[in-house]
Amino acid sequence: MKKTLTVLIFSVQFFSAQNIAQRLDKVTKDLMDSSGAIASNLSFYVSDENGNFIYEYQGSKGLSTASTQKIFTAGAALETLGKSYTYKTTSSYSGNLSGGILNGNLFISSNGDPTLGSWRYEAYKPESFKKKLMEAIKTAGITKISGDVVIDDSYFDHQTIPGGWPWDDLGNYYGAGVWGVNWRENQFDININGTEFKSFSYPLEGVKWLNDLSTGGSSDQSLIFTAPHSNTALINGMLPTGKTVTVSGSAPNPPLQLAAEVKQWLKESGIEISGKVVTNSQLELDGKPVLEAPKDNVILTYQSPTLDKIVYWFLRKSVNLYGETFIKTLGKEKKGNSSFKSGVAFLKEFWKSKGINPNMINFADGSGLSPQNYVAAKAEVQALLYAKKQPWFEAYYDGFPVQENGMKMKSGTMRDTKSFAGYQTAKDGKKYVFSIIINNYQGNGSAELQKILNVLK
Repeated sequence: MKKTLTVLIFSVQFFSAQNIAQRLDKVTKDLMDSSGAIASNLSFYVSDENGNFIYEYQGSKGLSTASTQKIFTAGAALETLGKSYTYKTTSSYSGNLSGGILNGNLFISSNGDPTLGSWRYEAYKPESFKKKLMEAIKTAGITKISGDVVIDDSYFDHQTIPGGWPWDDLGNYYGAGVWGVNWRENQFDININGTEFKSFSYPLEGVKWLNDLSTGGSSDQSLIFTAPHSNTALINGMLPTGKTVTVSGSAPNPPLQLAAEVKQWLKESGIEISGKVVTNSQLELDGKPVLEAPKDNVILTYQSPTLDKIVYWFLRKSVNLYGETFIKTLGKEKKGNSSFKSGVAFLKEFWKSKGINPNMINFADGSGLSPQNYVAAKAEVQALLYAKKQPWFEAYYDGFPVQENGMKMKSGTMRDTKSFAGYQTAKDGKKYVFSIIINNYQGNGSAELQKILNVLK
């Protein structure tokens, strides 16, 4: 009797999976027929929560992922660094402090905290860092500084942008680079009416603008072009007529921006400063020796939110800056080299060690913004299945957004690229893990891909 019952249950499960597979195959082929997509441009894989295969449409061993690439970076960061890991920003001083007068420089250094001055965390906004830094300076008894404000941005190497990122993306907020000292997520906002700049979210230090905007249409079709260390910015494209639109860009020199703001804070607090604001990268560009932040005379150690909180926003709002910071941090801490190349190599080694075929993962960055990331849907499912068994899974899963069709999954969107990867519990209680990636897609938005995934509901 028990044997018969086991066979019956197995048969029901087998035919149920077979039925789902048939339905998935039908809607997948319908999509290919209706959109005229080439078969090699689609990669689709579905398993149950235990990793048992249900369906695969494998047109290519690897496709450009867009932001579903983040599921690999988030998992590696949580396991390697730990969900309680924090970044640190410190302030110290050189020289002598006597009678309230600092005969030396005030330093700020960091190990690349991407959340410093971020608006996403209630206790970590720019005002919070300002308050704590000013309190620390006053507690130390400093009332006058005869030297400079020095931002030691030397923790990471000089390359702030991963190779392969499109030039069209670099100046926009989602294309912000990674520096040894980051500030306000390296983003600024401009309020623009028609073609006229009305205001900035904060004064952008040392930047001159070329404005090639035109008006027309009903949505923001503008692009900002900035480059690291450049003092020239270009904006072009089209904005609607007759209303104010907020356009967000990436700051070309975040450490210098922070230095300028700190000098202003000192002035507002009645602390006189005789020197200028400098960054170590700027000193190098000028052919001058860098100034190392003293290990002694530390007046402030400012910690970031814990990594699980950062990963939440990394996945939930697809913050590319966080992913590239993770890549540099992993390279620095695990290989002693903060280059993107080193961090990406570690990322591939990590997932290879978890059983993913290295031929199915060819990473170019940590966020998916590079079109040179190539991954198979099966590899994404394997990463999701691995994560599900780990003690950090709750922090990982919590970051996955709920999409328009009600399913909890990470999405990816880039020019002619759409992707989804995530977890789904169907109405009948069955649990699925899935990934779908399509390149050179000429369809309307992501609705057609979500229609395919609705079979799993």
